[in-house]
Amino acid sequence: MLAIGSPTISFRASSGCNHLLKELQQIWTEIGESVADQDRMLLELERECLEVYRRKVDEAANTKARLHQSVAAKEAELATLMAALGELNIDSPIRKEKRSSSLKEKLASVAPLLDNLKMKKEARMKQFADIKTQIEKISEEISGYDNLNSSLISSITLDEQDLSSRKLTEYQGHLHTLQKEKSDRLQKVLEYVNEVHSLCGVLGLDFGKTVSEVDPSLQRTNTEQSTNISNSTLEGLEQTILKLKIERKARIQKLKDVVASLFELWNLMDSSKEEMNRFSRITYILGNAEPEITHPGLLSTDVIEQAFAEVERLTELKASRMKELVMKRRSELEEICRMTHIEPDTNTAAEKSSALIDSGLVDPSELLANIEAQIVKVKEEALSRKELTDRIDRWLFACEEENWLEDYNQDDSRYSAGRGVHINLKRAERARVTVNKIPAMVDNLINKTLAWEDERKTLFLYDGVRLVSILEDYKVSRRQKEEEKKRSRDQKKIQDLLLTEKEAMYGSRPSPRKSNSFRKPNGYRANGNGTMTPNPRRNSAPPLVINAKYWKWVRQLLTS
Repeated sequence: MLAIGSPTISFRASSGCNHLLKELQQIWTEIGESVADQDRMLLELERECLEVYRRKVDEAANTKARLHQSVAAKEAELATLMAALGELNIDSPIRKEKRSSSLKEKLASVAPLLDNLKMKKEARMKQFADIKTQIEKISEEISGYDNLNSSLISSITLDEQDLSSRKLTEYQGHLHTLQKEKSDRLQKVLEYVNEVHSLCGVLGLDFGKTVSEVDPSLQRTNTEQSTNISNSTLEGLEQTILKLKIERKARIQKLKDVVASLFELWNLMDSSKEEMNRFSRITYILGNAEPEITHPGLLSTDVIEQAFAEVERLTELKASRMKELVMKRRSELEEICRMTHIEPDTNTAAEKSSALIDSGLVDPSELLANIEAQIVKVKEEALSRKELTDRIDRWLFACEEENWLEDYNQDDSRYSAGRGVHINLKRAERARVTVNKIPAMVDNLINKTLAWEDERKTLFLYDGVRLVSILEDYKVSRRQKEEEKKRSRDQKKIQDLLLTEKEAMYGSRPSPRKSNSFRKPNGYRANGNGTMTPNPRRNSAPPLVINAKYWKWVRQLLTS
């Protein structure tokens, strides 16, 4: 019989079979079984034993096949995990012990490594899941909760076949990019929201309602859903800021117009400082740029309505005091005309305006508007005449200096020692320089005046008289005066010559003693030494209001 297993177990099996055969043969003998029957029964017994052995062999072969299959499956699973985790540098223990190890040993050797890789896979999948969750959350915030980009989510679908470190790094990089974009968007949203808050404060609008119209998450106080930082939110905030800036600009312009009307009415009505201080908050906008106007509620509808109400109140008050205002503005017009030497319009003279208002033939508002327009026109004309009026003032000053110099030259004691004499000497030197410039000054003024008249196609009137005519008359009078002075000097020379001849014929006679009385000619003052010190004249020209008075003064100036 074939021995299977250890020698001890095989010996025991053989001894037992032999003992049983012997006992079976003895029984058969006692029974009286024939040899043929005994051989037949032994063959049956041997066939049954073979069937038992064959069944055991089949079971062992099946067990071996299952172990081979398990080892192959473990090896395939190990290879899959290594490929998925990117652990390609691990040597398989199955391959290392392929020849020397049994199937159970191989299976036992690969189990710990397989368990370790499974744990690594679970940890790696958890990392991927956490990163994917963060990416999906940030993507929702960027894309908007209602308009989530499905293509973006599908691009980060977890693939269990690729859990390598390279893939994990790629996911982390994508997450960092989204986190940076989220941070930038949050910063921009914060800047926009702050600007909206500032504009709403200035305009007096409800900030919460304004931002909620863009996106409710901008005003939400709970933390269930984070702030929407999608493109639509940013665009909505930009549009809101643009609308608020347009509204701010319109309100600033409206308020500036109202403030300008207030200032005009305050000036007309002589309003008190207390009355004007009530609107001190809004009056400062006239001198400030648009971005500098940040005072809360300054451009609110209530403030603008209050300003409009004040304008209406003052307008009604102005209507009740219209005649007084007309007279006041006419006086201002006459004063401006007097200062600028321009003739005012006689159609709105005080007496005529009063008569028209009392008769009811003219609306006082229209009359006041006409006077206001005349004031504006006179101011503009005065600005265009400024260069010529400055030259006229210099010419008139030179004429006064000339008159003073003539008085000074007629003073016989001008060189006497005394207090203030040196001052008059210096002034006389300056006056001579100025007087020598008068002819050129007059000619230049005439040329400038003619050029002004040619440019504007109108005459340059000075207190109602054409300036060129005044200057031409002045030149004629000055020339006549110079000729008269020359004749006087020639006559004096003849008188001196005759006196010298008379003295040579009859001898000299003592001249009468000059009086020591302190004679005070026009424009001089007596000093302590008996000399006369010229009094300084006023440098400004006398007021020229009426043409007759002006011509009288000019004639006196030219003939003095």
